[in-house]
Amino acid sequence: MRKDTIAIIVFTGFAFGLPLWAMQANKLESDSVSSCSGECYEEWREETGGVVAVAAAQAAAKAEASPVELGEKSYTSCIACHGAGGEGGVGPALVGHSATDTTAMLVQYKNGETRGNQSALMWGQAAQLNNTDIDNLAIFIETL
Repeated sequence: MRKDTIAIIVFTGFAFGLPLWAMQANKLESDSVSSCSGECYEEWREETGGVVAVAAAQAAAKAEASPVELGEKSYTSCIACHGAGGEGGVGPALVGHSATDTTAMLVQYKNGETRGNQSALMWGQAAQLNNTDIDNLAIFIETL
């Protein structure tokens, strides 16, 4: 048997076998991943007002948040490459970038434009952002 055929067989075994093993090894005993039902759920609903009330509270908090606060929340997905303080790492440093420059760069990435060697990494990240997210993120980055 050729080496590439063996490699395909081994890869296929892992690709299908590992998820099956993980599902069988899962220690959850019930069909639900939630451990709160019945009285537990009713108590939670009384305390919080239920799903609708929680969603309304989250929406109200978001509406009251400043662009910097909203941008900071979005920045959590940037930390792995650009560092917690924008100091750089895998990606370039963002410290010192103006909001205008950051907005322009993110829009270019969102449009699939190449800006450098790591553009392909940024295309998917920027595609997830709407214009308000971009503006808020740029405003936060300017504060770094």
